Amino acid sequence: MTEQRRKLVSEVPGPRSRTLQAYREQHLPPGLGSTLPVFVERADGGVLVDVDGNHFVDLASGIAVTSVGARAPEVVERVRDQLDRFTHTCFLVTEYESYVEVAAWLNEHTPGAHPKTTALFSTGAEAVENAVKIARAATGRPGVVVFEHAFHGRSLLALAMTAKDVPYKAGFGPFAEQVYRAPLAYPLRWPTGAENATAEALSALEELLAGVGPETVAAVVIEPIQGEGGFVVPSAGFLAGVQEIARRHGIVFVADEIQTGIARTGRLFASEYDALEPDLVVTAKALGGGLPLAAVTGRSDIMAAPRPGSIGGTYAGSPLACAAALGVFEAVAKRDLVGAAQRIGATIRDVVGPVADAAPHAVELRGRGAMMAVEFAVPGSLEPAAEVAARISAHCHREGVLTLLCGTYGNVVRLLPPLVIDDDLLREGLGVLTQAIEEYA
Repeated sequence: MTEQRRKLVSEVPGPRSRTLQAYREQHLPPGLGSTLPVFVERADGGVLVDVDGNHFVDLASGIAVTSVGARAPEVVERVRDQLDRFTHTCFLVTEYESYVEVAAWLNEHTPGAHPKTTALFSTGAEAVENAVKIARAATGRPGVVVFEHAFHGRSLLALAMTAKDVPYKAGFGPFAEQVYRAPLAYPLRWPTGAENATAEALSALEELLAGVGPETVAAVVIEPIQGEGGFVVPSAGFLAGVQEIARRHGIVFVADEIQTGIARTGRLFASEYDALEPDLVVTAKALGGGLPLAAVTGRSDIMAAPRPGSIGGTYAGSPLACAAALGVFEAVAKRDLVGAAQRIGATIRDVVGPVADAAPHAVELRGRGAMMAVEFAVPGSLEPAAEVAARISAHCHREGVLTLLCGTYGNVVRLLPPLVIDDDLLREGLGVLTQAIEEYA
């Protein structure tokens, strides 16, 4: 196993990474951004090792993908075995058992006791779009309701559903019509105070539906905790209220669990915190343990609406990715990664909470389990302080800790450590973060 400690042997980025970055710039377009321009040679547990030999504490997990680690033995062994047998046949042509096994696990473990079926895809955006297709087929309606600060992907319909213009949407329109955006009950930023957020946001959703005609809306799609939007946990009662409104109008309620799912928040699915029973659940990211895999799981009658041959894809439910997912499920159960996520969240609150409370620019530490973030604003106001968040994250990078930014205003530092990270390593990485907060915030 790779040595689980932070170690810097060169500046960041180091000379070999800088050489490879120059090579990259010759051959790749600038639209492919990079958070930290170092080239990784190997990764394991909570550590990334670059080509210069620097060991970084990983507080990103490939944006919540490598939750079981980047080289989990349960995943590696199953994928290696599958490689020895075959790499691809296309499930729509000739079938293989692992696809069905992944679907069966999701049918059993996603929220809700109703009968379910699952279709597999390759990416989160692809799964989101297929959830909309399935909802439209089931209802015969075209409309889709999404929420402020949402992120649902980078494909064309998913971009219409995504809230943030720059960098995601600018210059890529026109977008799909009949996508409507409702207010999110964002406690910190609700204009009349957090105590009013749920009631007023639900009222606004009702008004929106009345204006467009609820009989024209196929689906309401929402992240139980927003990801790119800033790790926003909606105010109490809001998600349940959205589900109730959708049910009352015959609208399919879709939970986008792409970033929150598979133990990340201290539950298998974040919907469990609000006792939700979504009609459709979308998963991806951690599902494939580093291989591209996504899914739509939902009520059997709704999932049965598309005619045979109308959903799927050449690589959808790849045998290699399915093998990886079965390894993920094994690791989650064997290592109690739901409990690990809870412990990680408690550690983050213990270490970062007091420092954030004392920092004038830090306005909120929030999240659940191993999905936590700190939002920064100008002292005495809620004016976003994106430059402060950027300086804090850059400091962490220089000191060998990988963090990510998010938020509609770019003013949130998010923490997504692998659920298998060593406690001492986690505390060391958080120590670097708290030093940065004390210095810049």
